[in-house]
Amino acid sequence: MSGDSVTKFDRRAVLSGMGALCLGGAAHLGSSMPVGAQTAPAVPMPPVPRLTSAHGIVALTSVQTNRAAVALTFDDGPHPTHTPVLLDILAQYRARATFYVIGQMARRYPEILHRIVAEGHEIGNHSWSHPTLSQLGDGAVLREIDRTQEVVWRTVGAQPVTMRPPYGAFSRRQSHMLHDQRNLPTVIWSVDPQDWRRPGSSVVADRMVRGARPGAVILAHDIHGPTVRAVPAAIEGIAARGLGFATMSELLGWGRWGPRGLRYVSGPATDYQG
Repeated sequence: MSGDSVTKFDRRAVLSGMGALCLGGAAHLGSSMPVGAQTAPAVPMPPVPRLTSAHGIVALTSVQTNRAAVALTFDDGPHPTHTPVLLDILAQYRARATFYVIGQMARRYPEILHRIVAEGHEIGNHSWSHPTLSQLGDGAVLREIDRTQEVVWRTVGAQPVTMRPPYGAFSRRQSHMLHDQRNLPTVIWSVDPQDWRRPGSSVVADRMVRGARPGAVILAHDIHGPTVRAVPAAIEGIAARGLGFATMSELLGWGRWGPRGLRYVSGPATDYQG
């Protein structure tokens, strides 16, 4: 389903992250340099761009497509141990996925973001601190989104082109506001294995497989070990149904996200200061 679908859900998964590292900007030099040594010049990072309006999608839960593929999506990471294991599994099966990252966690684990991009996966925006966005005013919502756009840009040189609200809690009006202000579609999901309830790996895999159909958007969380352990069986079961795996941008027919996806327009992208 695409267009301006109502996207207000009330699922209270818990988990957000904390962060403290952002790549880009000036070179960092140790304090043991000899007196009078030359310091490396700072390399300025290009301004954070804004996305152009290259589509008419406001919100979606699945994709209307004849392509025999689904989007595997993973929320709340990157996790320092579970996400690398998941990336190993995806590489083994040659399956691409979309990672809806929390900005704080992205800033804390930039090396994992680099690996996600290097291995052909997509990064989506899952807010900065994982609040219930439906309870916030527009300015606070945009600050949550903009800070994550900025940290991803400064880490990997590309920007997310879709946003998933934590808990799926986002009103129809907010989806229109985000589309109008930032050209970001709101992506919910059509398959929820409720892995956050910890039902066990076999149950999670079975729910993912049973919900899979062309254009399905499958929700999961790469912060849970049992979910990561469910992925091999889920991939094999989905493949047995004749379905492949695509990133969100690929499933939508946009090709690659980020630098080879939607066009950018230069200019300041955030109202956040500090």
